[in-house]
Amino acid sequence: MIHHLTVQTRGKGLHEITAELQDAVRSSGVAEGLCTVMIQHTSASLTIQENADPSAARDLEAWLDRHVPEGDPHFTHTHEGPDDMPSHIKAALTATTLSIPVVRGVLALGTWQGVYLWEHRRRGSLRRCVAHVGG
Repeated sequence: MIHHLTVQTRGKGLHEITAELQDAVRSSGVAEGLCTVMIQHTSASLTIQENADPSAARDLEAWLDRHVPEGDPHFTHTHEGPDDMPSHIKAALTATTLSIPVVRGVLALGTWQGVYLWEHRRRGSLRRCVAHVGG
C-alpha cells in the first residue's frame, strides 16, 4: 500500500515523522512486512535517530554543519542562496530512503528510536515523502 506524507518544516533541523509512518502502517493492515519511505527532494533527507533527548539531534546537526559549512568558495551551485549546495551535499551524505521492518503491525524501532525528516535548508519547506508498506 502506498501512502503520501506531507511535512511542513520550520527550517533546518530534524522533524519527527514516526507517528505519521506508524499511521501508514496501521492503515495498511500489514502485520508482518516492510515499510519503505523515500523523500522526494534533494535538499532534505531521512534518518533514524534518538528521540528521547533533543541534545542528540542538536549535536548531530552541529556536527554536519561543521563538516559541510555554508560559504565554501568552491561551491558554484548557489542560485538559491548560501545554504543551497551544502543542503544537497548533506542529503547525499545521509539517506533519502529508509526501510523499517513491520512486526505485529508496528514499526520495529528500538526503544529510543524515531524516524526523522532532516531539513537541510534554513527556510521551511513543504516536503513530500512516499511510503510503501507491504507484507
